[in-house]
Amino acid sequence: MNETIETDVLIIGAGIAGVGAAAALAGTHRVVIVERESQPGYHSTGRSAAIFIPNYGNDVIRGLNRASAPMFHNRDTSFFPEPLLTLRGSLTVADDDGVETCEEFVRNGTGVEAISIDQALSMLPILSRDYVKAAAYQEDAQDIDVNALHQGWLRKASSQGVKLFTNTDVISAKRIAGAWQIETSGKIFSARIVVNAAGAWADQTAAMFGAKPLDLIPLRRSIAVLPAPDGHDTRSWPLVDDINEAWYMKPDGGRMFVSPADEIPVEPHDAYVDDMILAEGLYRFEQAVTIPVNRVERSWAGLRTFAPDRTPVAGFDGAVDGFFWLAGQGGYGIQTSPALSALAAALISGRSPDPAVEPLLSRLSPVRFS
Repeated sequence: MNETIETDVLIIGAGIAGVGAAAALAGTHRVVIVERESQPGYHSTGRSAAIFIPNYGNDVIRGLNRASAPMFHNRDTSFFPEPLLTLRGSLTVADDDGVETCEEFVRNGTGVEAISIDQALSMLPILSRDYVKAAAYQEDAQDIDVNALHQGWLRKASSQGVKLFTNTDVISAKRIAGAWQIETSGKIFSARIVVNAAGAWADQTAAMFGAKPLDLIPLRRSIAVLPAPDGHDTRSWPLVDDINEAWYMKPDGGRMFVSPADEIPVEPHDAYVDDMILAEGLYRFEQAVTIPVNRVERSWAGLRTFAPDRTPVAGFDGAVDGFFWLAGQGGYGIQTSPALSALAAALISGRSPDPAVEPLLSRLSPVRFS
């Protein structure tokens, strides 16, 4: 029989959610992270082309964005020596079918400015004048260095005693005398509280602990890496997206990441690209620009897992003692991770959360689905 490893909090999943929560809890709790893969951040976190856009998402997401901004802007340089954000800007364009939606986006958005077609073409010279009928710009959109954020939290957690176990899949769990006894593929753990930060596998994980699944849906998204167009330096270009979410393009390292903005419901798995879906998205992108897509350097896919209301789930389960949900972050998980990590630590510790986040608690709680 393996020796039981005792801890206060056991976190399932070493993506951005689990590692962020571990770093926030480490100063006051004994914390263990278990990760089913051979390395942390293998799935969604490691495949994210993240950008911080304060106006992105529904009202709850935007509230979390505002609460997350101070950490990004005032990082602890002992764990995050390099800047986490780099100014990028976000350009939204519309064809004939998207003009009214673009106008509504400008009216209802914060920090969104309507710009002329000439201004849009000056920002992205490869845009087709025949395609673009309206445009909007968000100046404060910034690239997030996902690896620097993830690795910084890993450093902070490790420095404060957090133990990370990779290649460790949860097999079973039972509640005994106020603590969870968790059997994994390699070890046995005892923890007062379990944090379900299992991403696409969060519903499956919940079922092992006797918690009712929340109908979380993993959605596959694909990315193609294209070379920079001849004669163009893409490094200063903004992120560009179609108002009807038919495609988006994000410059990165002198190349272009182009996505069909696909959201294909799938079972949790090691996501792979559907070549037909990717080809359709690249065709739509070609219609909006003046260059052909002749070569794809590489491609990948990732899973973005959403709750039914497309709002994250953060809080204790209403029916299962000591089981905490931190899941359903969808496409907002990186930019909201500072606020959600701090919120998880506060609720687990019995402290009051950030006053900016407190009004959002009922909208984030898993109890909302009861």
